[in-house]
Amino acid sequence: MTDIQHAAKKMRLGDALIQEGLINEEQLQQALALQKKSGKRLGAVLVEMHLVTEHDIVQILSKQLKIPFIDLSNYMIDPIIAKLVPEHIAKRHMLIPINKVGNKLTVAMVDPLNIIAIDDIQLMTGLMVKPVVATQTDINKALQDAYGAVAQQDKLMGELDDIGKAEAGADDLDQLGELGENDAPIIRLCNLVLTQAVQNGVSDIHIEPFEKELRIRYRQDGVLFNAMQPPKKATAAITSRIKIMSSLNIAEKRLPQDGRIKIKVNQRSVDFRVSVLPVIWGEKIVMRILDQTSLRVNLEDLGFEPETLRRFKAGITSPYGIALVTGPTGSGKTTTLYSALTSLNTIDRNCMTAEDPVEYMLHGVNQVQCKPEIGLTFAAALRSFLRQDPNIIMVGEIRDFETAEIAIKASMTGHLVLSTLHTNDAPGTIGRIINMGIEPFMVTTSVLLVQAQRLVRKICKECKFEIKPRAEQIAQFGITPEMLRRLELPHINEKNMFFYKGKGCETCNNGGMKGRVGVYEVMIMTERLRDIILNGGSTDDIRKQAVDDGMLSLRESALRKCLIGMTTLEEVVRVTMGEH
Repeated sequence: MTDIQHAAKKMRLGDALIQEGLINEEQLQQALALQKKSGKRLGAVLVEMHLVTEHDIVQILSKQLKIPFIDLSNYMIDPIIAKLVPEHIAKRHMLIPINKVGNKLTVAMVDPLNIIAIDDIQLMTGLMVKPVVATQTDINKALQDAYGAVAQQDKLMGELDDIGKAEAGADDLDQLGELGENDAPIIRLCNLVLTQAVQNGVSDIHIEPFEKELRIRYRQDGVLFNAMQPPKKATAAITSRIKIMSSLNIAEKRLPQDGRIKIKVNQRSVDFRVSVLPVIWGEKIVMRILDQTSLRVNLEDLGFEPETLRRFKAGITSPYGIALVTGPTGSGKTTTLYSALTSLNTIDRNCMTAEDPVEYMLHGVNQVQCKPEIGLTFAAALRSFLRQDPNIIMVGEIRDFETAEIAIKASMTGHLVLSTLHTNDAPGTIGRIINMGIEPFMVTTSVLLVQAQRLVRKICKECKFEIKPRAEQIAQFGITPEMLRRLELPHINEKNMFFYKGKGCETCNNGGMKGRVGVYEVMIMTERLRDIILNGGSTDDIRKQAVDDGMLSLRESALRKCLIGMTTLEEVVRVTMGEH
């Protein structure tokens, strides 16, 4: 018998409410009499009598039983988990399964004292039930959403099983785009995949065909997980539907294609950047979700350390020169560039961008979508920009000598240029530009700063706990009083130093991590750095001088976030391993 079941035998809901002074014995007896007539739950009767609110009940239960209260209005429930308990039982007992880890099933309940419901679920699933308490309104809505999604998904999978599009001819696939939404399960499935991804805060959708299966995965907080597995025979139809939505050629199956989808989800417009790539068993589709509402354009919100942010802002407020943002794909470079551009976009400045593709629309900024296939390359756009009286130019990426040369010349003729490069760190960027064919004296004259970045996962705030670091860990990461002063953490020492982790809870899907934040290094071009570059210094020489000039490295930025409880030591190692 669980602790909750012991507690349930000792205290009923009415007793708990009396003990807290919310109702008296007479009111309880009246409510019990009404309950007997109506057959409703006691809590619902008390709410109808206006003696207590739903919130009163869940708070009392949470306090008396020492079990967590969960706000389901902010919680996405996986339909696969919901299916563990049949809908009629969930509705009868007013509960919903929300998570499963190992042999433990977390169940949100209106009345966690209902030991009959707990026993039923444990017998039915063979899992140990861990109750949490939620309001009836939230559970009703969750039941509707989750079991509605279950029914919709089950119906779709059943319909897809009968379609057999893999054997259909090209003519059948061409007609698919003309079918009404109510007639085409493929259309409804594709819509479900897109809307579920947006609602769950996913960054990328992967549709992957293999020999005997079709797999759909979502990337959330940088990690991929399985979302659903439609029948293999629906592969060709799903691919064609996505191509139709992206305005791509459905007959072309041998070459990669890129497109874009724009749909409305919950009254907001969301863009999907679509890439289709031929693979052995069909075509793999990856869709990057570009949600305007998720774009943070305030530099202070991105995770810069105070001194690093000051250095970055000082660099981009220069009237001319070039500022480079570097890092691997998916490290948030575009967000940083857009944030910088937003802070500089005033009525007295002409801001122009050349992008491929344009990911987000910025008000007041003249954005150009580059199209290399018709000759509108970054270099061609840049040449035209110089005849458009610009103050600030943003180039999506410097990929070749021609683009680099024009960008640097523009920065030397009175324009501020912002751009990105794919390099591992800030010091290594200088060597990359020189290797492209740019003369060192042009680099030292034009470059204002180089900023490198990564994204680390954040610890869930709801289940974070402290870990006392071992002496060897402190030594391994070089955490000294001098480093702590550099990190602007002089109040931390070996006695009060802690690392942090997440235990795993409902809020973070028992992963212990929720959300991501950036780690940054900003290398400002100083006189001493210019001398090293002009004299052919190595990347190590440049890095040493940059640190001497006050640059916090990516490792130090990540360690600072670890020491203040934002991320884990494991994330620090994972993201900055290349530095050591």
